[in-house]
Amino acid sequence: MAEPAGAPRLRALLIDYGGVLTTAMGESFAEFAREHDIKAEALLDFLKAGYVEGEADDHPVSRVETGRMELEEFETHLAEALSVGRAEPLDPAGLRDRLFAVLRPDDRMLEAVRRLREAGVKVALVSNSWGPAGYPRDELDTMFDAVLVSGEVGVRKPDRDIFLLAAERLGVEPAACVFVDDIGPNVEGAKAVGMHGIHHRTAGQTLAALELLFGVPLAEAGG
Repeated sequence: MAEPAGAPRLRALLIDYGGVLTTAMGESFAEFAREHDIKAEALLDFLKAGYVEGEADDHPVSRVETGRMELEEFETHLAEALSVGRAEPLDPAGLRDRLFAVLRPDDRMLEAVRRLREAGVKVALVSNSWGPAGYPRDELDTMFDAVLVSGEVGVRKPDRDIFLLAAERLGVEPAACVFVDDIGPNVEGAKAVGMHGIHHRTAGQTLAALELLFGVPLAEAGG
């Protein structure tokens, strides 16, 4: 893929965690919904409401992802939303971790990040978080040049400021960055500040796109 004349060379990868470096978030949510007799749309409606423009700032999703609400309080709100239509209220204790219980690392994607970094590409994790923990931080801190977790930096995707902060911490221009996420609006947020965006759907498609952009062999990463 030819770059426009005068465009900065691509020098950095910004990448999401859940659903990109792990198995699909939707699969984990669906499994939890089946086990607990929850309407799948209840979770989707709750999450979407946290991103409604002009109305989301005080929503529990926005507040927990920007560090303005403690995880336990968020889990109480989430449990209430998911309890609609159930015979018994859902227990909020440890709800975040129970929702994500079947997530597994995607070894192909993790290996691709390592290969790109070894090839001289700067790499940053950019992830919206539901409270502290939930990440293998020891591994991530050594794997990435920068780790931006929304609850720690006080801003979340798709807000432009988190992408600009990531580029600043890597010491590169936004136009020299590629951003990968499994949520379309987050990709659009990165593109709005001048980054290349990849909407992650499968590891194979994303690895092929990254290989083309950076010129680093990745197709067999982790295979």
